Amino acid sequence: QVQLVESGGGLVQAGGSLRLSCRASGRSFSSYDMGWFRQAPGKEREFVAAITWTTATYYADSVKDRFTISRDNARNTVNLQMISLNPEDTALYYCATPSQRRGFQLAPYYYRPESYDYWGQGTQVTVSS
Repeated sequence: QVQLVESGGGLVQAGGSLRLSCRASGRSFSSYDMGWFRQAPGKEREFVAAITWTTATYYADSVKDRFTISRDNARNTVNLQMISLNPEDTALYYCATPSQRRGFQLAPYYYRPESYDYWGQGTQVTVSS
């Protein structure tokens, strides 16, 4: 059973930084793509960033140049470093992973929540103005 556990969320002032982590267990970590999504109250879940098992990265336009996704295969962990946070970044942040290993996919594949089968419980990020 694949389990994903996020950590690192919290309350931060606008312009501040946070580092989220997601630890995976239950299978080999290094062979699978990983993604971060977020959901604000009253809004749909939206893509934030993804990193493939080959370490290719993808970002939503709204976070490009502010967020950095990385993976540590030795620790079964995917990280999301967030800087220059603003109140629009306030949301519950989830990490996710697909059930099957995929070869090369075009970028839109990684943006879709339907491409991921396992999800963590989320970690709350709140940015005050």
